[in-house]
Amino acid sequence: MSRIGKMPIKVPPGVTVDIKGNDVTVKGPKGTLNRTFRPEVTITRDGDYLVVAPVGTDKAARSFFGLSRTLLDNMIVGVKDGFDKNLEIVGVGMRADKDGNNIIFKVGYSHTVTVAPPAGITLSVDGTTKVKVSGINKEEVSQMAAEIRSIRKPDHYMGKGIRYAGEYVRIKPGKAIGKGAK
Repeated sequence: MSRIGKMPIKVPPGVTVDIKGNDVTVKGPKGTLNRTFRPEVTITRDGDYLVVAPVGTDKAARSFFGLSRTLLDNMIVGVKDGFDKNLEIVGVGMRADKDGNNIIFKVGYSHTVTVAPPAGITLSVDGTTKVKVSGINKEEVSQMAAEIRSIRKPDHYMGKGIRYAGEYVRIKPGKAIGKGAK
């Protein structure tokens, strides 16, 4: 059995959870999220706690047990506090500018790259080299951050590009001139 799946989820004050079969709706100060969970798990409310339990002992039930508990916990944390992903732009002349809701990236290409956030995602720029992606759905925030990073991934020879804040990029050595070179 999953150790993560066994832990009950505390519902904080200000957050309401509505369970109808496998459809769960979570409302909080930041917004509303809803998700339909797999039929291999059941979700019940026990006072101020939510309990996720597998239906049966087959492999599918055990597989989705811990995943469902984590997804439900992320929904509760999202509507209460929200999620953030921070990105850094490293490189001479590389920058990001805010244009309404969109962000315009100048990252060494012959053209600029404009990124428009989907509904529920907020993009902000701090200075010219720090970008913050925030929202209530952890999956959408992480996906948007990954799409922004893929515009110009960090180069392993110079270290230039867009990276997550605190991400370590291993710099490879360049070409070495050998002893026999003339």
